[in-house]
Amino acid sequence: MPEPAPPVEFAAVLVMAGSGSRLGADVPKAFVPLGGKPLWRHAADTFASMAACRALVLVAPADRVADVHATWPPSDRLLVRIVAGGARRQDSVRLGLAAVPPDVAVVAIHDAARPFIDAATIEAAVAEAARTGAALVAAPVRDTIKRVSGGRVAETLDRSALWHAQTPQCFRLDVVRRAHEAAERSGWDVTDDCALAERLGQAVAVVRGGARNFKITETDDLAAAEALLAQAGRKDKETR
Repeated sequence: MPEPAPPVEFAAVLVMAGSGSRLGADVPKAFVPLGGKPLWRHAADTFASMAACRALVLVAPADRVADVHATWPPSDRLLVRIVAGGARRQDSVRLGLAAVPPDVAVVAIHDAARPFIDAATIEAAVAEAARTGAALVAAPVRDTIKRVSGGRVAETLDRSALWHAQTPQCFRLDVVRRAHEAAERSGWDVTDDCALAERLGQAVAVVRGGARNFKITETDDLAAAEALLAQAGRKDKETR
């Protein structure tokens, strides 16, 4: 039996510059405490732990860049760059991409608000992007989805073809940079990076994500995340 292929080397862009107004915290969302450390550190630590991750770009609010510099531990193995984000998420991603070393072929773009992403899912999405050009981590829709207009149901959609988009969204570096350059020229305003690639005609492969890779948006999400961490801590104690 042949040896499995080694993991594809990649760079990661962690987007953590949003205000998180819906969470109602007095600090930007990525800096809200979760399990005793800032929310952004959970995903950042996962990427940093992966041997195939050659560079990590942390895109922070401009007034938090110095804080991130002060708290991120130095590393001889991993290149870490910390840059200020922009007004929109897509601006922050574009600024983060500019800091990715040009000799890295694949980039994984991830929202810090998804703290429970796991290394296996990242590795699978990176490999698929290296093969096809673009890959989206996503999960099938479980609920019935209604399109609503004027406070009334306008249509019931076929959920068999619907997926929840997650992150990371992974690309060959040249593909995603070209997509963001086109967005700047054309004034496109989208909510995720795959949408930009799609507009260029780039096919996007789907890698299945899990329910744990949820996005923290409101206080209930933060409470659920704390409960998951507490449960994991109890299981860890039981196995010692």
